[in-house]
Amino acid sequence: MTPDAAAGRVRPLRVMSYNVRDFLDDRRAAARVVRAVAPDVLCLQEVPRRLTTEVRLPRFARECGMRWGGGRFGTGGTAVLTAPGLAVVSSSRGRLPTRFPDRTRGWAGVTVAPARWATDASVTVVSVHLGLRAAERVRHAQHLVATLPARSVVAGDLNEGSEGDARRVLTRRWPPVLPDVPTFPASAPSMAIDAVLAVPDLVAVPGDPGPPDGRDALERAIATDVAIASDHRPLWVDLVPRRVSG
Repeated sequence: MTPDAAAGRVRPLRVMSYNVRDFLDDRRAAARVVRAVAPDVLCLQEVPRRLTTEVRLPRFARECGMRWGGGRFGTGGTAVLTAPGLAVVSSSRGRLPTRFPDRTRGWAGVTVAPARWATDASVTVVSVHLGLRAAERVRHAQHLVATLPARSVVAGDLNEGSEGDARRVLTRRWPPVLPDVPTFPASAPSMAIDAVLAVPDLVAVPGDPGPPDGRDALERAIATDVAIASDHRPLWVDLVPRRVSG
């Protein structure tokens, strides 16, 4: 069965990735972008760190109409928000290896069980933010492959394009589910450094973002907010389990 046929029977899981630059830009505009896209799972990078996380991130989650399960230590400024109706099985987080005095790096994940899928299989959705140095990114990618469940969706700011060595390490386990899309800088994107990768038994399908003419209309509607909300543009994708014919 083709992915389109599967999508006719199964409502997709919408996963969105967004680097929000510590809310240094227009936080309310970022929240409007999230509400317009209406993800089931939102993978954030560069959320405010330290003690302000417990105040600022829950406020942002409320503005988005989503939930944050807590837990900031070891995440390196990453977080995952979920839609209210989505069943969260567990949450997880971990550090990525860095050298002092570089900024800490990490990942945050949630394991979800979409009731809408025909199978009862859960999937772990992970937000990641890799380092600025190529060799460090490779170590981060190797760490993620060794640490995360095989049945994962990995979304975030990889700080390199599709030809990068770290991305090759990751995509051997989790192939990309979107073509390369420039996301940085937000005002005139020229670098495709953000990505959504997924276990091979999940496939991307055309979604239904709401406006009559689909995704293009949604992108036009949020264009002004995207330009002022952060220095990155978001990515999102609709995923369904791959079906085997016969």
